[in-house]
Amino acid sequence: MSQTAASVDPAEIERFSAMAAEWWDPQGKFRPLHKFNPVRLAFIRDRIAAHFGRDVTVKAPLSGLRLLDIGCGGGLVAEPMARLGASVLGADAAERNIGVARAHAAESGLGIDYRCTSAEALAAAGERFDVVLTLEVVEHVADLNGFLSSCGQMVKPGGLLIAATLNRTLKAYALAIVGAEYILGWLPRGTHDWKKFVQPHELAQGLRQAGLTMQDVTGVSYDPLADRWSISGDTDVNYMMVAVKNA
Repeated sequence: MSQTAASVDPAEIERFSAMAAEWWDPQGKFRPLHKFNPVRLAFIRDRIAAHFGRDVTVKAPLSGLRLLDIGCGGGLVAEPMARLGASVLGADAAERNIGVARAHAAESGLGIDYRCTSAEALAAAGERFDVVLTLEVVEHVADLNGFLSSCGQMVKPGGLLIAATLNRTLKAYALAIVGAEYILGWLPRGTHDWKKFVQPHELAQGLRQAGLTMQDVTGVSYDPLADRWSISGDTDVNYMMVAVKNA
């Protein structure tokens, strides 16, 4: 894939490519995402189901919906979404991530359309989706508003965009960088650049410019004693935002 898309940061792609083989190791370098995944998956499932009037108790509640997981990595979200019945396109700018994702989906018997590409390229190709997920991605792109513009363009009128990211606060710096990278060693040092963290009002503004309306913002907090993530009212570190494409 040509990495000329304005939102693609080559240094970020190289960093995550170096860790690609560990995506599906729950005790490896992506352990924090494995611990975080159940909470965000439940949130995403429930918000999509509520918006489209689906019953989460049925076998494939997202059947008939087309979903894009942009910056899909090794497929930790794309696979569960496919199991819920969605038609999933997983996109990532790192070829090694896509290779890992394709191999794991094949082993799991899941038909997911994985592509090594960018949001800009997909938008330019006219791709459209009922749901666009951008999870732990916006803090790694080189051009935030350009990236959000491309994502917004791909959401069908009345569709959803769900983003998850890190807030640019001193608390986030202390916990997500000093704590997680330097003290606890949960993540390789240099995984995050605090200056690229995105405050909720900045994300909401970018989404408005992209033709979406923020529906709500929800915090996600970590309890070190229970070693567990949970939905909370605290958006100081991790948060998820739901936006609707204007009809």
